[in-house]
Amino acid sequence: MRYFIVDDDRASRAMLAAIIDEFELGTVIGEANNGVDAIPQILMMQPEFVLIDLLMPHLDGIETIDHLHQNGFEGSFIMISQVVNKEMVAESYEKGIEFFIHKPINKVEVQMVLKRTEEKHRLKNSIMAIRQSLTNFEVPDVKNTKKTSRDHIQSILNDMGIVGEIGSEDIIQIIEQLLIDKHKIAPLPPLKEIYEKVAMLTKNTPDDVLKESKAIEQRVRRTILASMINLANLGIVDYTNSEFEYYTPRYFDLTDIRYLMQQIENNGQRKAKVNIKKFIQVLYSEIISKAD
Repeated sequence: MRYFIVDDDRASRAMLAAIIDEFELGTVIGEANNGVDAIPQILMMQPEFVLIDLLMPHLDGIETIDHLHQNGFEGSFIMISQVVNKEMVAESYEKGIEFFIHKPINKVEVQMVLKRTEEKHRLKNSIMAIRQSLTNFEVPDVKNTKKTSRDHIQSILNDMGIVGEIGSEDIIQIIEQLLIDKHKIAPLPPLKEIYEKVAMLTKNTPDDVLKESKAIEQRVRRTILASMINLANLGIVDYTNSEFEYYTPRYFDLTDIRYLMQQIENNGQRKAKVNIKKFIQVLYSEIISKAD
């Protein structure tokens, strides 16, 4: 599990990160000392869990959560607070807070809360997967068992750990649009042109198309960065991991991935150059080769 910590108290952030590391509860992929700085990083990294302080300057915990929800963030929140105000606690639960961690921070409480939250998260994902499989359940058609291009794309994105990211559907639509237009593997048309074609699937006016194409670019950029972070984490755990060995040299610059690995190991910010065109180019060529 990936965690992002938001707390204006450096000691609290360090203590939470140390507990997560000591009990092997997951990986802290970033941290911020206020909500304003945290929002863009969280939207870019898309962690599963955000540990967030209730009382902070500029934006408090609840206001920060509101901003994240408004921007489509679907991760889980765990509130950190020394306040025992019933009304604030009630409002926090209404905003979707999973659990509270009380200050001063207690190692045993943090361990128990994070384990319970992780179990709830895994159970939720299992239920969603079961519902999805039941929704899509059909009597198999022996004559039509060949995988579609969308299946192949989703399989690759799943290997990189980004099939559930907001921008994954944009990536799928980009590849499908290239397949419809029957583009050659190289050179691809300008990315701006591709974004606009995908945007026109849902937007009608020129202004809306332009706005949506810019949003598509940002979602795709964040999703590709998430795949780089996921692969970097895999490389840290096991440099011979099959997904790490296969996707890293094909889709990315090894120097960028190694730099991300260093940032993760040093608990720094997860920043890297994102080459969208290379990612789309390689993915499209893979899908073309599978279709042949």
